[in-house]
Amino acid sequence: MALKQILTEPNSILRMKSLLVDKVDIELQKLMDDMLETMYAARGIGLAAIQIGVPKRVIVLDIGERDKSESTKDEKDEKDEKRKNPMYFVNPEIITKSTNNSTYEEGCLSVPGQFAEIGRPDKCHVKYLDYYGQSKELVAEGMIATCIQHEIDHLEGILFIDYLSKLKKSMIVKKLTKQKEQLDRIVI
Repeated sequence: MALKQILTEPNSILRMKSLLVDKVDIELQKLMDDMLETMYAARGIGLAAIQIGVPKRVIVLDIGERDKSESTKDEKDEKDEKRKNPMYFVNPEIITKSTNNSTYEEGCLSVPGQFAEIGRPDKCHVKYLDYYGQSKELVAEGMIATCIQHEIDHLEGILFIDYLSKLKKSMIVKKLTKQKEQLDRIVI
């Protein structure tokens, strides 16, 4: 497995629509393994392939309980080990969504350090292929439903900030652009 670079907004690749996967093979499984390792290293709970520059309809999730209390790095690593209950979704498609919404404060590995309350349907029925290419269906609710919808948005080139007002979104993009420019500077 290998860590991949997570693309951050603004980046035109994040706005691309991802392509359907023809088959789940060893190469795709390696991609999913790399995505999972990258997600865990970034302390995220979901990652879409497009976020590492691969325009394929693939997402990984692990929303196991996370302890946000202060602890040492070793303790955090140990807690993450307990959290590992990965889910793999290839060609995910939402069949139905609830008409009831729930609101969560969302963040995104591609929009670092930014959070906003986003309302989404509180339940969704999704069909997909699993890690082995088997056809599956899942009726998700609560946080897992929110995470699935957030990651499927990535496959359509949509970020959570697209749900915000034009002003809030532009402020966030401006801040991220400034951060990128500072990172790109070389000091000798």
